[in-house]
Amino acid sequence: QVQLVESGGGLVQAGGSLRLSCAASGRTFNRYAMGWFRQAPGKEREFVATLGGNGGVTSYADSVKGRFTISRDDAKNTVYLQMNSLKPDDTALYYCAAGYRFTRVENAYDYWGQGTQVTVSS
Repeated sequence: QVQLVESGGGLVQAGGSLRLSCAASGRTFNRYAMGWFRQAPGKEREFVATLGGNGGVTSYADSVKGRFTISRDDAKNTVYLQMNSLKPDDTALYYCAAGYRFTRVENAYDYWGQGTQVTVSS
C-alpha cells in the first residue's frame, strides 16, 4: 500500500513558476512509476507527466512539454513537478499517482493522492 500526499500548489501569475511535491509512504517507492495528472473545472482529468521507476524515462503531455519537468528523489520518497512559464490554462487540481507501469493511461495507476490546487491568474 502506498499513500501519496501532494503539496506546493497555490496562486501564481501567468509566466510564473511553482514546484509541486508528492511525498509517498512505503519502502518500495523506487519500484513505482510516478505520474502527475490534472483536472480543471468542468473537464475530465488528464495526463500531465510520468516518470519511470528507475527515473530514466519520462513522458509529457504536449501541452506542458518544454515547460514542466518531472523528477524524483528516491531517498526522500518524493516526486516533483517543476512548472515554469505557467498559463491560465494550467489552472487545475493536480494529482500524483503511483503504479507499476510506465504509462500515460490514468486507470493503470494504483494509488492516488488527494490533489493540490494550482491557480494561474492572467
